[in-house]
Amino acid sequence: MYWYEAEIAALEQRIRNGEISKGANLFYGSSSFRLWENLRGSFAPYSVENIAFGGSTLEAAVYFFERIVVPCEPSSLIFYAGDNDIGDGKYHTEIMAAFEALLAKRAKYLSGVPFTFVSIKPSPARHHLIHRIRLVNRYIQERFEELTGSFYLDVHHRMFTPDGMPDPSLFAADGLHLSPSGYELWQELFWLHRDEIFV
Repeated sequence: MYWYEAEIAALEQRIRNGEISKGANLFYGSSSFRLWENLRGSFAPYSVENIAFGGSTLEAAVYFFERIVVPCEPSSLIFYAGDNDIGDGKYHTEIMAAFEALLAKRAKYLSGVPFTFVSIKPSPARHHLIHRIRLVNRYIQERFEELTGSFYLDVHHRMFTPDGMPDPSLFAADGLHLSPSGYELWQELFWLHRDEIFV
């Protein structure tokens, strides 16, 4: 986890300095959130903060939970990760175990705080791993049906063309990150389910 350290330390400093407001709807996870420009403006008048960090895996998000999530005292937690775990070659069972560790952290520190998990997107660059992505998404969706105060936001199924392939217009040139059109779609879906996501 050492290679995340500089970015995590910078986030800790911003939290200490009050640059990241406590009590906000907190976005946490990987670069799909970190690269979301004008996130605050996208969801005004809701109070929104972003502590996502580049290259984050679900495992890393669990590891740094106490250091950067807990001090923010979020009113709700919105989470995206798992994409990089799959890209790193992790088996779906390993990712499911990391997800269960995340649920344990949430239960310990943020019990009662609304929790949204954004489904893993079908990136063109990882289309050869689509079966693994779908296995993890299905597992998490089914787990969320057992939990209270939790919402599974399915963006996955809205990101395909009619022929069943990932829609390239929703992704950046690298086939991995979102394009402006991709963020527009996500913003639309977040607003559609705002009552379940935001406080």
